[in-house]
Amino acid sequence: MAKTKELSKDTRNKIVDLHQAGKTESAIGKQLGLKKSTVGAIIRKWKTYKTTDNLPRSGAPRKISTRGVKMITRTVSKNPRTTRGDLVNDLQRAGTKVTKPTISNTLRRQGLKSCSARRVPLLKPVHVQARLKFAREHLDDPEEDWENVIWSDETKIELFGKNSTRRVWRTKNAELHPKNTIPTVKHGGGNIMFWGCFSAKGPGRLIRVKERMNGAMYREILSENLLPSARALKMKCGWVFQHDNDLKHTARATKEWLRKKHFKVLEWPSQSPALNPIEYLWRELKVRVAQQQPQNITALEEICMEEWAKIPATVCENLVKTYRKRLTSVIANKGYITKY
Repeated sequence: MAKTKELSKDTRNKIVDLHQAGKTESAIGKQLGLKKSTVGAIIRKWKTYKTTDNLPRSGAPRKISTRGVKMITRTVSKNPRTTRGDLVNDLQRAGTKVTKPTISNTLRRQGLKSCSARRVPLLKPVHVQARLKFAREHLDDPEEDWENVIWSDETKIELFGKNSTRRVWRTKNAELHPKNTIPTVKHGGGNIMFWGCFSAKGPGRLIRVKERMNGAMYREILSENLLPSARALKMKCGWVFQHDNDLKHTARATKEWLRKKHFKVLEWPSQSPALNPIEYLWRELKVRVAQQQPQNITALEEICMEEWAKIPATVCENLVKTYRKRLTSVIANKGYITKY
């Protein structure tokens, strides 16, 4: 049943005034456009409490005691993977019978809500310490140093992946209309692997990797695209190249090739994609591509290239300008993953 609109204080006082003037409940209701039962309730309240003000409302008592709330809050703090069913059983053993929605509402009032666990790289203590060391060593680096870095990475983009918008505005019974659905096929319908780079001045080259990448192919990609990107981005003399610690990147032959080309390489902590600002650009690219809804691999590649080139230089500039905040966040979180 929908809630009825509460009468204003002026209306409640007018009912009492008309009652004291000798008018009946029916007459008052007709004059003010109210139900007789509503008028009667106001008059009875006035006779009993000598006021038309709202009285204190206690509401239904909480099903879970203060002690019970502390218990389940402590349980999920120690083990966030605890299910509502586990908590229901814990409370039942303590003599309190509740439902799962009651558990959810109680924890929500404590600032806790159920969320999908993020998938992140497996971190060993050595990875955490390396990331923390990197952040501390570079925390005070001037912004100009980060502006002179070319960031790089590889990514996979699926034809019908999980990058499309998940919510739509639609009318009732229109859930299956093509405009309101996300097309899916078995095995994702195929995907494309890309290598790309960027700097504070904008996106560099984006290259499709058509075969399984090995060290030789990676060196070929760098040979044909890294220097041209640096020239197009008008990098200053002594610019620094960043890539992660993938085996293809750290192979002896790759290191030797980089040394012979006199490239300065940023020392990078393992398992640290969250430290690489290009991850934001990959996410931006995937959202843009999903909105275009390519229907085949050829269209997917074309749209990826077009949308990558459209990414504003200001987006890249802001990512680099805020890099110190990223390092500060890593230190504050003791080397663990933080949201970009």
